[in-house]
Amino acid sequence: MLIHINDKQPQSQAIQDIVKCLKNDGVIIYPTDSVYAIGCDITRQKAVEKICRLKNIKPEKANFSFVCSDLSHLSEYTKPISNVVFRVMKRALPGPYTFILEANHNVPKLLKQSKKTVGIRVPDNEICKAIVEALGNPILSTSLHNNSDDVMEYFSDPETIHQQYEEIVDMVIDGGHGNIYPSTVLDCSGDDVTVIREGLGSLDVLN
Repeated sequence: MLIHINDKQPQSQAIQDIVKCLKNDGVIIYPTDSVYAIGCDITRQKAVEKICRLKNIKPEKANFSFVCSDLSHLSEYTKPISNVVFRVMKRALPGPYTFILEANHNVPKLLKQSKKTVGIRVPDNEICKAIVEALGNPILSTSLHNNSDDVMEYFSDPETIHQQYEEIVDMVIDGGHGNIYPSTVLDCSGDDVTVIREGLGSLDVLN
């Protein structure tokens, strides 16, 4: 199913339909402020397993992110962070950044296993924000990309995405063309902030 949504003022009924899908173990493809992503409700184990099968990875090996509407979810899933890291996050978010932080005991066991970190995203995208706020908890998310592509280019046309994935996922959300570059990944789980991947987000936020 392809759903067209206004990226500036998402229609409330469409958002409710998406949330209903997510709460029923649905898997969606949706726009962020960087690339299109595959997502599900982090509390729905069947949906998480479905995404893992789709990506051909084991849950404990996956590098998923939790997409939040703001930083209020931070303490729910991560251990306390330093003032330095918090200031960087305040400068960077909402924006195209993924912050790797120490996970706490609230991270679903299926995802945590032997991993001790979690990726946190707060995209600068009204559709993401509306979905997460209506859902009431973060979306488990991973970038949609072509595994045969050696360069950092990802699908950006929702019509093309729908054609390829309509039989695999429950919904494709058309919020307009996406970017072709992924988020910048910053590891803040240690004593220093380490750049794991330089993507769309500027590293000026570290200064």
